[in-house]
Amino acid sequence: QVHLEESGGGLVQPGGSLRLSCAASGDILTINDMAWYRQAPGKSRELVATITMDDEPNYANSVKGRFTISRDTPENTVYLQMSSLKPEDTAVYFCYVDQVFLDHKYSYWGQGTQVTVSS
Repeated sequence: QVHLEESGGGLVQPGGSLRLSCAASGDILTINDMAWYRQAPGKSRELVATITMDDEPNYANSVKGRFTISRDTPENTVYLQMSSLKPEDTAVYFCYVDQVFLDHKYSYWGQGTQVTVSS
């Protein structure tokens, strides 16, 4: 089993910044993709950003130019730097990682961290 520990959420004013972190521990072989998702009240969970083993990022259109995903592969940690935050960014943010073992992909989720953007 792999455990994901998220941190960095909180309350921030519009236009502000926050940095989320997610550290993986446990039965780690080789983590492939790492990602951040979010879920706002009354809405479905949506992809925010992903980063591959080769450090290739991909972003949802709604956060392009404002959010930056990065990873520290030796430390099995993924980050999400969020800038120019808007009220519509308010959501619970979930960390995601996956790894492949014997041709089977195993996916893991964090518990979520609340981000609230409000004045």
